[in-house]
Amino acid sequence: MTGKTDTRTRILDIAEAAVLEKGFEATSIEEIVAGAEISRGGFFYHFKDKNALARAMLERYIEVENALYDDLFARARELNDDPLHCMLIGLKLLAEMLEEMPTGHPGCVIASTAYQDRLFDEGVRELNRQAILGWRKRFRGMFEDIADLYEPREEVNLDALGDMVSGVVEGGLVLQRALREHNNASEQIMLFRTYLKLLFSPKHTA
Repeated sequence: MTGKTDTRTRILDIAEAAVLEKGFEATSIEEIVAGAEISRGGFFYHFKDKNALARAMLERYIEVENALYDDLFARARELNDDPLHCMLIGLKLLAEMLEEMPTGHPGCVIASTAYQDRLFDEGVRELNRQAILGWRKRFRGMFEDIADLYEPREEVNLDALGDMVSGVVEGGLVLQRALREHNNASEQIMLFRTYLKLLFSPKHTA
């Protein structure tokens, strides 16, 4: 079982690196097979087709991202249980994590799938959608807790604010790759962090 698991993991690792480098359409089963040093039959033993590979990549990516957010914000809550300060600390930890990657974050499987969604069946597209909705729900819940204690200075749609976390992170990765600027994603996160501090800062009364 260990050998089978290792082969499947190796296929996913190679496929993910290739997809983040050039997209799903340009990534061939042949190059994955060659990189994993297996036969085509070995590939199809684990994945019946490229669509199944995409689904497995997405499922793994979602699991890793959720575990990452769980860990970062659990650490933030240990440092400060105030919901606003917890969010600010969590974002700072996320920015530092991205900044410390020696060659920068390689990109996002979710984004790559969304850009080329015509390649996949409805199951893969829906999995992608549900992942993003899951992150919206996660962060909206955190912003609701903040808004209960700190009235926003301006009216704000908390669903949109929840989506903004993903938008800032993924948008920062796109800019980072396009501009070849190592710290772009972390800097975008820190700007968003500043926006939240301003949005939830106490209103001055006359």
